Amino acid sequence: MAKILVTGANGKTGQQVVAALGKAGLSARRATRHPLAPGDVRFDFLDPATWDDALGGVQGLFLMRPPAIARIDSTLAPLIAAARVAGVQHICFLSVAGADRMRFIPHAAVERALREGPADWSILRPGFFAQNLQDAYIHDIRHDDRLFVPAGRGRVAFVDLRDVGSLAARILAEPERHIGAAYTLTGPVAATFDEVAEALSQTTGRAITYRAASVPGYLAHLRKQRLPVAQTLVQTALHVGLRFGQAERVDPTLATQLGRPPRSIFDYVHDHAEAWVRVGG
Repeated sequence: MAKILVTGANGKTGQQVVAALGKAGLSARRATRHPLAPGDVRFDFLDPATWDDALGGVQGLFLMRPPAIARIDSTLAPLIAAARVAGVQHICFLSVAGADRMRFIPHAAVERALREGPADWSILRPGFFAQNLQDAYIHDIRHDDRLFVPAGRGRVAFVDLRDVGSLAARILAEPERHIGAAYTLTGPVAATFDEVAEALSQTTGRAITYRAASVPGYLAHLRKQRLPVAQTLVQTALHVGLRFGQAERVDPTLATQLGRPPRSIFDYVHDHAEAWVRVGG
């Protein structure tokens, strides 16, 4: 049974990858800073002393960049080199849609580190996650009954991490079919934030609205959340790009690779009605 090291294993993406690997008959070694369960291994991107044990005996690596890490040259780039030295045969990197065009974002630097070495990698470039509704946007939905982002009237082909996890597991199970591939991943329909707010309203039974934030207003909003400066700037830039259609294209790649239609943002809202229970007021 092939063993796969999954970074970010306790996060939303990592959990989906681990679950999908299990269904595919692969053994997941969960990389985490604070191991709690069998199958966990201590791992810290900022502590190279933890890397060798985590990488030992591993055939594949699911690699993702923690949002707080922006300096790739001292973290993910040397980790990629260490994985290759340790004999890891394939690296599947969770990048972001547009990383091939937006050379300034950290994901692009990780992609360059992969390409500078042997052809032992695959890249996933998902668009905006449906799971943002339970993460970046959840406080505004629960507390203020609103979506508040600087996206204007742009449409977004939200992708569900359940589908991303399934594809990652397929790639790690049969890496030879995906060597050197970079896949842009979207959901099957592009929706406006007004339409998402309407779906949330129908699901929760209360009025949830979309308020198009200004750029200064959104930056101030994120600063109140005490996010790292780099994350704040990248998150703002990505949302502003939605105004200009940067995430509206529905890409058929995910459906082709999965052999079935991927889940839509409306499927996701329907499946997670309990997530947006009102808090306060």
